[in-house]
Amino acid sequence: MRTLLITGPGGSGRTTTAAATALTAAREGTRTLLLGTDRTDTLGPVLGDAATPHLTVRRVDPDTDFRTDLAALQDRAASALDLLGASRLDPEEIAPLPGAEELAVLRALRDAALPKPEEEAYDLVVVDLPPTPRALSLLALPEELRRYLRRLLPPERQAARALRPVLGRLAGVPMPAEWLYGTAARLDLELAAVEAVLADRDTVVRLVAEPGPSGADAVRAATLGLALRGLRVDALVATRVLPESEAGGWLAGPVAQQRKTLEEWQESYAVHPVTHLGRDPRGGDDLAALAVPGAGAEPGAVSWPVTDSAADDGVLVWHIPLPGARRDELDLIRRGDELVVTAGPFRRIVPLPSALRRCTVDGAALREGELRVRFRPDPELWPRTR
Repeated sequence: MRTLLITGPGGSGRTTTAAATALTAAREGTRTLLLGTDRTDTLGPVLGDAATPHLTVRRVDPDTDFRTDLAALQDRAASALDLLGASRLDPEEIAPLPGAEELAVLRALRDAALPKPEEEAYDLVVVDLPPTPRALSLLALPEELRRYLRRLLPPERQAARALRPVLGRLAGVPMPAEWLYGTAARLDLELAAVEAVLADRDTVVRLVAEPGPSGADAVRAATLGLALRGLRVDALVATRVLPESEAGGWLAGPVAQQRKTLEEWQESYAVHPVTHLGRDPRGGDDLAALAVPGAGAEPGAVSWPVTDSAADDGVLVWHIPLPGARRDELDLIRRGDELVVTAGPFRRIVPLPSALRRCTVDGAALREGELRVRFRPDPELWPRTR
């Protein structure tokens, strides 16, 4: 199954592009699920009366998901709540907390990509993500939350779970840590499933932007943030492109500006220009007129390879693709078996490959959109050759 994540700066037409993409794929015979993540129904007005047998539209409902999760948590923590004398919350008085919407989107993405045997399976899932800054934070959430869980509740401490019932009987009170570790383990499994979907070679991101200076800046930032997360961009949809035939008068400037941006984009992306219809697209006919491609070509895997130059230079080199990165915006910190990479406004803490954990950092360079970090084997840790 393919997963197509669509995002772009606010007002770029990403929802319209998501709807047109899903409609194109469905009309080609692909079983397609279009997943909306806005709290309000923004897909409905865009789709209008458009319908096809192979298209299913679904919207995330964070309110219901949060109430269900909190009710289940109260049931699992019943003994601890009773011990503390706490009263339970009724579903009617529960309002979603900050972050509940993001978790609901991640769960919907996981459920769509990994359906249960009794649920309908799809060939393509098109996700209308929030605007780019929020989308990048959302896509980073599974990895970061799993890291926090491992630091706060280390898995090795769970080895003592079998002793807690005994300790509880000796102390005469239940041990609330039991449900805490159980909840953490369940959350870790759910986040790992989402992480697996995002890391799958069949998951790609499609950027949407209006050609121009602000659109170019937004695309560069989005590409950098996605690359740091190991996500691949399959195409760039350039929206509201003015026809060259309208280049006279006051439109000459905007048309020339768009042309310049499109030429620059075509050097780095598979660009799909979408002509301005002169109105907001509504309904199946307008979406078809946009001629937005469906699923696209077969995606390729993203890799951060380690090359061995020990024989020549005595170092190992870790190649991290960061298109659009600038030297003065990069920062690296080695912390134990992790590398903290900062690129512009984005940061990611990544575990070192096993071979590099026995090395010391020997330097780094940014060349042709690729960060190359050099590691020198530590004589105290590296196996000696006989």
